[in-house]
Amino acid sequence: MQQGNTSARGRNVVVVGTQWGDEGKGKVVDWLTDHAQGVVRFQGGHNAGHTLVIKGVKTALQLIPSGIMRDGVACYIGNGVVVDPTHLLSEIERLEKAGLEVRSRLYISESCPLILPFHVAVDKAREALRENSGAGKIGTTCKGIGPSYEDKVARRALRVQDLKHPERFAAKLRDLLDMHNFMLQGHLKADALEFQPIFDQAMAMGEQLRPMMADVGYALHKAHLAGQNLLFEGAQGTLLDIDHGTYPYVTSSNCVAGNAAAGSGLGPQMLQYILGITKAYTTRVGSGPFPTELDINAEGTVGHHLSTVGQERGTVTGRARRCGWLDAAALKRAIIINGISGLCITKLDVLDGLKEIKVCTGYRLHGEDVDILPLDADDIAACEPVYETFPGWEGSTFGLTRWDDLPLNARRYLERVQAFIGAPIDMVSTGPDRDHTILLRHPYQG
Repeated sequence: MQQGNTSARGRNVVVVGTQWGDEGKGKVVDWLTDHAQGVVRFQGGHNAGHTLVIKGVKTALQLIPSGIMRDGVACYIGNGVVVDPTHLLSEIERLEKAGLEVRSRLYISESCPLILPFHVAVDKAREALRENSGAGKIGTTCKGIGPSYEDKVARRALRVQDLKHPERFAAKLRDLLDMHNFMLQGHLKADALEFQPIFDQAMAMGEQLRPMMADVGYALHKAHLAGQNLLFEGAQGTLLDIDHGTYPYVTSSNCVAGNAAAGSGLGPQMLQYILGITKAYTTRVGSGPFPTELDINAEGTVGHHLSTVGQERGTVTGRARRCGWLDAAALKRAIIINGISGLCITKLDVLDGLKEIKVCTGYRLHGEDVDILPLDADDIAACEPVYETFPGWEGSTFGLTRWDDLPLNARRYLERVQAFIGAPIDMVSTGPDRDHTILLRHPYQG
């Protein structure tokens, strides 16, 4: 027996980054939300940074879905997200001060693991220990993301639902705090944290969060059956995925499209279109191999141009992003992993004025030709990029909204990338504002 009216069911789109994050997902999600009634975060935490520019006004979001910038759109934080309640409430208050209605539209899965102060302390102490020992930092944001996911996988996490039960929360907190304090003092040579301040703060925040707690998976199921379009917003990027990225220089969650189902509680058959977001060049924040990396510090170089014109600094950390040519061989890997339906190329305008543009189409690795990003980080570090070179263009692409208005060489560049990776380019972003977009095929209509 079928449930609901199948003809009324909504169409669901997943947006994922195909590089090392910072591809411009927030702007695209905001643009697509004009056709969606709900936006869902399904992994990561407030280590994500989505910057939106709407009518010239810039807003940075870290944990709350980008759909919050559209009136009337429901925003869901799925079970795959780790939630720092202190940060979440701070972000809510900041948006409310800007005049947005948040609490009536935000739904937080009761199954989300919590990030608590000892997770942050462990994260920071580990990075300091690695740096001092000469092992090299992973490059985390030091926001407690990894330690929180560790507790989740070890089946000892405190979750949002525990905030509703003070006695249960206190008992679990004592055990968890004892374990983390043992690590902090014994191995990491850092200070222990006290139980009572953490407990009192958590209980106070729990009262504020309680009205927003929800069975997100079931809420999404009902919204889908009611004909609502849903948009699933990924954080970070495919090459930072804990399983498929440049391990160990990765984040602590699955950033790929398949996790939109597991991280939200909605079945994978309900994900109809996967949109991959790709910069017209490549950037990376933090440590790890980067085959096409260029020097961003020498004035007059391409790397410096990409860094300065692209304003490449991390939304969360403020760190300068490493920059390099587009790596189409890495992009090919991301397309396979995610099952990409179509791509949105962002920041095309940053390439304006360059005399020539290069695209990495493969590598030389230990004397052999390789046409896709290897799986081993050491192999990636040893890769020598093989480039195709294209003539640049003189005209400006900034703010263009029609494909035919692009300079001829810009179109040829995009067409060659499309042919090599085997996935269609359905959108092109030509500037930071939501209206700076060329649409070739609409994810909600195609």
